[in-house]
Amino acid sequence: MKIHISNATSRDATVVATSTPAKESTISSKNGKPVSFQRYVAAGEGKLNEDLVKVLGDAYSQQLIDSDPEIDLEMVGRAIDGTSTVLLNKDNQPLYCAPEVLEIIYGPDGKEVERRTPIDIAPNVNDGAPVKWTGKLIPRNDLIRKYGIKRTMQLRHVDGVTFDFLYAIAKELDEKDSVALIAGGEGGKGPLVLQANGSPYRGFLDGRIDGDKFLLLLHLSAMELKKPAAKSEKEAE
Repeated sequence: MKIHISNATSRDATVVATSTPAKESTISSKNGKPVSFQRYVAAGEGKLNEDLVKVLGDAYSQQLIDSDPEIDLEMVGRAIDGTSTVLLNKDNQPLYCAPEVLEIIYGPDGKEVERRTPIDIAPNVNDGAPVKWTGKLIPRNDLIRKYGIKRTMQLRHVDGVTFDFLYAIAKELDEKDSVALIAGGEGGKGPLVLQANGSPYRGFLDGRIDGDKFLLLLHLSAMELKKPAAKSEKEAE
């Protein structure tokens, strides 16, 4: 994806943001072969416990002993290659039209504050107004203590000009051993929204250099970590 971003001196450029490379992790089985994931059919239609209780009633327990009504020999154990999402109502019947969706807003204390129809939110990282520095620098060591990082992306140059642009940002942050808080929207005071109706995030730029090479990361956080207020002796009692 593309990000329109500015630096501390309000120069701006459009660069590319990609996911950071994932480390290869293979879990071996007992005989040394890689483990693979596979879905299997666990029960046939009408063979779940609640269905059998309705059909068999008081004879359910005896039927389990005599005839194994919960087992569908034609279906159980079959491998599943693909699945489709089906919405069900409270009676486990398929819904043929999408239900009304409500957005539930929670406060900092975890209690429900409001229920409302979802509001369409436009992305703000690649529009006319660039993502801006807020002027706030946070020591690297304090970042992981104050914020929960949900996602990290790597900013990459697209030509020689953007290489110099990003290199200068990474160098400044590396020399100060800090990350820079950035914001989006008009005025550069709002959270970052990467895609339509996406989650809002705080953004932190983290840069490192090694000779003529640079690494510039964008850390995204949706959670600020705060120490709980200490209870008084009377409240503790």
